[in-house]
Amino acid sequence: MPPTDDGPRVNESIEAQEVLVITEDGDNKGILRLNEAIELAEEMGLDLVEVSPGATPPVCKILDFGKFKYQAQKKANEARKKQKIIEIKEIKMRPNIDTHDYDVKMRAIRRFFEDGDKVKVTLRFRGREMAHTEIGRAVLDRVKADTLEFSKVESDARMEGRQMVMVLAPR
Repeated sequence: MPPTDDGPRVNESIEAQEVLVITEDGDNKGILRLNEAIELAEEMGLDLVEVSPGATPPVCKILDFGKFKYQAQKKANEARKKQKIIEIKEIKMRPNIDTHDYDVKMRAIRRFFEDGDKVKVTLRFRGREMAHTEIGRAVLDRVKADTLEFSKVESDARMEGRQMVMVLAPR
């Protein structure tokens, strides 16, 4: 049976009859019966913690369980801090976008890529612009060409109702 959800098994909750015992400073005490191992741990004023339940026999370490749990929690928090959540940022444009407006949008896209985020470029068509979707495709092709050195296309330009969408990811 694997360890419970609240961590490794300790002292009496260990189910194996014989365990391989290792002390706090890494000394191998060999294979002992469970009750002998628990007595040894109690003499030292520590707990018997099952660190490798899948092994035969299971490996148990004599250590301070409170300290062990604290260290594990600290390690988990450090790992969580180092994680980067990738967000999808959206840039909205129109098919007949002005050059200055286009340049401003491109600076924003570049900034998003520097932060490690994906960018969803949305081109919205209104009224008769729907008859000329090739103009919109040309704008998205221009965006693709201008961001080629620092991004890759994750999903190419496609129509979704009245808008054309393309997703770019940082290289």
